[in-house]
Amino acid sequence: MAVGKEIRGKIKSVENTKKITKAMEMVAASKMRKAQERMRAARPYSEKIRSLAANLSQATPEYKHAFMVSNDAAKPAGFVVVTTDKGLCGGLNTNVLRAVTVKLRELEGQGVKSEAVAIGNKGLGFLNRIGAKVVSQATQLGDKPHLDKLIGPVKTLLDAYAEGRLSAVYLCYTRFINTMKQEPVVQQLLPLPAESMTVDKTEHGWDYLYEPDAPTVIDELLMRYTEALVYQAVAENMASEQSARMVAMKSATDNAGNVIAELKLIYNKTRQAAITKELSEIVAGAAAV
Repeated sequence: MAVGKEIRGKIKSVENTKKITKAMEMVAASKMRKAQERMRAARPYSEKIRSLAANLSQATPEYKHAFMVSNDAAKPAGFVVVTTDKGLCGGLNTNVLRAVTVKLRELEGQGVKSEAVAIGNKGLGFLNRIGAKVVSQATQLGDKPHLDKLIGPVKTLLDAYAEGRLSAVYLCYTRFINTMKQEPVVQQLLPLPAESMTVDKTEHGWDYLYEPDAPTVIDELLMRYTEALVYQAVAENMASEQSARMVAMKSATDNAGNVIAELKLIYNKTRQAAITKELSEIVAGAAAV
């Protein structure tokens, strides 16, 4: 019964795959909780430093940091593309890279060239395939992002903008909404958008004493602000990655169970047909005798 043996082999193979996807689902669920906690813990810091940066920008109108001034004369635009190092997480990377492609084509239509910083292997591979100019990269970040690994590559674009060589810098990542939903985001990082620099409505104005001076304090603060935005984007992307991987592996496990059920049904039908055929031959032989 060669056909039955082949089907049994397929069933065994799918069962082994199901064990792997189930284990990956459980690992992703464990990592997802830690990634979500890390992401939520970083949000209050990002909000507070945004508020402080907005207040300082309004309190000292005579000094404007380079990050708040538009470089209209510069043509190229910079992209910080945040993706995952590994796959098997559904359409997470595909969605954000599709959004990056749309933005790149939009800028190309306006005659604007681009250069990029790749955070994650998937984004690096994509940018190399489409022939984009990759000025720096950060890969193999592990399960926990470290700012010292991120700020080096990203500072390449920040310094280029401060020197007036870039017209804008965009941050591309996947924002975590909930376990079942993540959305790709392409947001302007530099120049700092006006809506992010709005001051909270209060009854009194903000006034500060600077030590040693306003430029030094504001320069350092806005650098920390951009670093916080990048770190938050990577933390959101990692939380989205584990959530998407858990959902994808659960779906794969369920599909494997359905395939096994179908193969067992086919195997039983084939076996029953073989048994029926043998009985028919026996009965026909007995009748002939």
